[in-house]
Amino acid sequence: MSSIKTISAAQAASYINNGDAVGFSGFTPAGSPKAIPTAIAHRAEELHAQNQEFKIGIYTGASTGDSLDGALARANAILFRTPYQSNKDLRNALNRGDAPYFDMHLSHLAQELRYGFLPRLKFAVIEVADYNENGEVVLTTGVGISPTIAGLAEYVILEHNTTHPAALRGFHDIYEPADPPARREIPVYKPSDRIGSPILKIDPKKILGVVECSQPDEVGGFTPTDQVTEQIGANVALFLAGEIKAGRIPKEFLPIQSGVGNIANAVLGSLGANPDIPPFEMFTEVIQDAVIDLMYEGNVKFASGCSLTVSNEILTKIYSDLEFFRSRIVLRPQEISNNPELARRMGLITINTALEADIFGNVNSTHVLGQKMMNGIGGSGDFTRNAYISIFTTPSTAKGGKISSFVPMVSHLDHSEHSVKVMITEHGIADLRGKSPIQRATAIIENCVDAEYKQILYDYLKLTNGAHTPQSLKSAFEMHRLFAETGSMK
Repeated sequence: MSSIKTISAAQAASYINNGDAVGFSGFTPAGSPKAIPTAIAHRAEELHAQNQEFKIGIYTGASTGDSLDGALARANAILFRTPYQSNKDLRNALNRGDAPYFDMHLSHLAQELRYGFLPRLKFAVIEVADYNENGEVVLTTGVGISPTIAGLAEYVILEHNTTHPAALRGFHDIYEPADPPARREIPVYKPSDRIGSPILKIDPKKILGVVECSQPDEVGGFTPTDQVTEQIGANVALFLAGEIKAGRIPKEFLPIQSGVGNIANAVLGSLGANPDIPPFEMFTEVIQDAVIDLMYEGNVKFASGCSLTVSNEILTKIYSDLEFFRSRIVLRPQEISNNPELARRMGLITINTALEADIFGNVNSTHVLGQKMMNGIGGSGDFTRNAYISIFTTPSTAKGGKISSFVPMVSHLDHSEHSVKVMITEHGIADLRGKSPIQRATAIIENCVDAEYKQILYDYLKLTNGAHTPQSLKSAFEMHRLFAETGSMK
């Protein structure tokens, strides 16, 4: 019988006061608490109705579900938010300036909390599949920054979500590196290596109580693939098969890191379908639907990630076949899943999505027209800079062709030309390795840009002669200006 008392979500919320910094478990909506943050939002609304201030600082692993980011944004209850988000209401709030937000590389957050660089944590709210009176907990579908916030917070509140079975024990590998100067190498040499504990140990004296909950993860369904995303996926597979044939990738292949979303799903599906790509392992942050299908087909041998960000239909399939997946999946803290040391050591092939790119290979992952935050940089920088080969994918146009994904100069820079090795769209592949700026621009325009924008970008290259990087400071953002004024870059 556990000595940890059961409390209501409203009682849990009552412990949290205006100005407190709160860390939440999970990574994407997977493993993100639901009942407690919703109750915190209700508390905020009640206090605001009484003309009392109530806002909290929010640390999470990455994005969360609507019950957390959406509810707190709508309640105007956010003092600050980091490191990543994808909720429409929160996005609108932060772009209005109502919810101060700072974007971070996901691998940095846990250590910067420990270093004391950020406001001190008062509470940690952690979703669990099981727990005992000794403070040993089994996490659910996402790990995120749970080990760090559990250790640093003054108080911990558990949310026991019974939609996740206690039999998840064994899927997690909880490991937290020492801080400098005592840090040693992280002894992971292949995706399936385990170096930590299957449970998270929390000081039971810090646990204020446990809230019972039975709400499923709020992972939205993925958009079905279409002709464009299918062709992007096919082009990625074609490129990697060519690299194997050329001997630039070992014949046994290398681990894959893939971003989240419908393009990533299409890419993974294409890799599995290409007979020249051998069965592979993944070392990534988000394990999504396509990975599970590929495991059943034998095309993915093992997946190491930070979260099971899968649809509820796929999660039900996993839970009905846990023993099959127990030897094929491991979930780690993001400080490990996104660790640059491990990405470089294992030689990850990284595949991420660009919001916008310029003709010289610089990538914008985060800002629309350089001003409006979309989601955040997430883990793409952790992987891109340290990849064996870094690939960025994007449809060549957006908004029905009114926006070109390729411009003379990105309106916001997240990944510089020095880190981006390959660009792929539905039109083709631009291999940027070993090329000068002008050569990169030519490769991108010729192979990746939509036909309606090719001449515009070729004409731009002619504006500046005799320059190493032919940028025109007068005209670099002309396509952006035209879109802002007319609704089209054409």
